[in-house]
Amino acid sequence: MALYMDIHIIPGINAKDVAEAHQKDILLQEQHQCKCMTYWIDEERNNVFCLIEAPDKESVSALHQHSHGLVPHKVIEVNPELVESFLGRLHDPVNAPTTDEGLKIFHDSSYRILLFITTKDPALIRYQLGIEKANEILSNCTNVIRQNLAAFDGREVEHPGTGFIASFTAASKAVSCALSVQAAAIQPDLKATGLKIGINAGDPVANLNHLFGDTIQFARRLCFISCETHIAISSAVKELAKDQFQKPANNIICLAPPDEILLELLFSKLEENWQNPGFTISEFCQVMAMSQSQLYRKTVELTGMSPNIFLKEFRLEKAKELLTQQRYSISQITFDAGFTSPSYFTKCFKKTYGLLPIDYLDLLR
Repeated sequence: MALYMDIHIIPGINAKDVAEAHQKDILLQEQHQCKCMTYWIDEERNNVFCLIEAPDKESVSALHQHSHGLVPHKVIEVNPELVESFLGRLHDPVNAPTTDEGLKIFHDSSYRILLFITTKDPALIRYQLGIEKANEILSNCTNVIRQNLAAFDGREVEHPGTGFIASFTAASKAVSCALSVQAAAIQPDLKATGLKIGINAGDPVANLNHLFGDTIQFARRLCFISCETHIAISSAVKELAKDQFQKPANNIICLAPPDEILLELLFSKLEENWQNPGFTISEFCQVMAMSQSQLYRKTVELTGMSPNIFLKEFRLEKAKELLTQQRYSISQITFDAGFTSPSYFTKCFKKTYGLLPIDYLDLLR
């Protein structure tokens, strides 16, 4: 048995209707070898997310079809620890009121504000400062983050991959937490971490096939355009925390929705083409449907980099990820990352990270 989360998009949905549908699911769950754990409802956004143990996705859809006919729009497999980290529970809220008919009705949205924090590569920090000093700084940085999460009601999420993720139910607290972390991180003893912060908001199931995948992905991309002195937040977060932005905030970057769409497109086209050595700026312009001057202007405006540097930095980060896997030769990684020659790749890597790729591999061993 695996754990699945699905999404139902139902205009005009209300908590009582969902409670009744959930009760119907429970009555038929054994026939489909399922166990209905709980659900989340967001009347404002017209969606419901169900959490169900089942043999497969098809069983989840079949149960819903049989019990009330509300077939989910999408079903993904989820990790129970991650669900609890992000959303705080795996079962119905303990304080949910029950009607005289035994119907448990509650309002509990799964919409979350995610704080994504990155630092410089720990291996590179250790290379620059020495193992003992670097470990001390990284430990202090982690402590600062966790202390602020506790102060602002954030939940640390144990999530695979790089970056530190925290989940909030209130955008204002996420932004306040980020500002507090940033204020500590620009102090001299923590500045070497190169800490960057992005904040986004969203639902647990969207386009990508992992929990909060879309929200995490864009928060990570916001980190890419942030810097040590600026926090990047999405327009959705700014709208939710608008009381904090009555006055201009010099340390906050917030793109307009059209620019967010463009930034997403820039990254998605790089994701599709970064391994192709023939993907040059001319091809970049074609896939973006922009002239070279338009692409240059918008890329600099959104990322602070020219398209050429943006593409090169993206490929270098991907190459470094391949190096950390320690399964490929530097020559193979050169071409897998879209570089045209090992000598050029080595030159770019040394200029950006301060050491040769072979030396970076030695740090990982």
